[in-house]
Amino acid sequence: MRRRVAILISGRGSNMSALIEAARARDFPAEISVVISNKPDAAGVARARAAGVAVEIVESRPFGRDRAGFEKALQAVLDQRSVDLVCLAGFMRLFTAGFVQRWHGRMLNIHPSLLPSFPGLDPHGQALKAGVKISGATVHFVTPDTDAGPIVMQGAVTVKDDDTADTLAKRILDVEHKIYPAAVRLVADMRVRIDGERCMIEGADTDGATMVAPIV
Repeated sequence: MRRRVAILISGRGSNMSALIEAARARDFPAEISVVISNKPDAAGVARARAAGVAVEIVESRPFGRDRAGFEKALQAVLDQRSVDLVCLAGFMRLFTAGFVQRWHGRMLNIHPSLLPSFPGLDPHGQALKAGVKISGATVHFVTPDTDAGPIVMQGAVTVKDDDTADTLAKRILDVEHKIYPAAVRLVADMRVRIDGERCMIEGADTDGATMVAPIV
């Protein structure tokens, strides 16, 4: 039986669209049951509806700083839709520790850096300032600590000498669109086991090519 996925968005829904497209495949082990936005005017809302996916608006603004109140309303929608797995895709709202624990091992996020490097805001600017030669994106389980959960999958690109935060972000976004659906497939297929702070992947190929940058 396919796992039922809710995608949470606040903006344009770029990774949301990648997940929706991946879920169209007959062999994909998950279905996108609902897209939930905390902003009624988010661009991703129209994109989800155009793709034929159910959309729910759980507006966060009326709750102000009452995170628990917002989460209660959000949880009601998740329960109503019988959601198995939550995917954050540009969802700009912090959760309480209690809500995160309730979804332990069932809530994923994607962050545009090779965590644990450059968590939080402006990861591309952080990467350029640090002078790294490789950067990328990380799919991880959500924990109470921001951008700190067990890592499911990562993808990398080389950093060019003339990169700006925008040009680096664009190349990394392509990586995000590849690894997020792949990570959801692994989790939905029950091939991921959380062992402390690490994810163990059943049947994973760990003998892939090595990336070196710069090439001299």
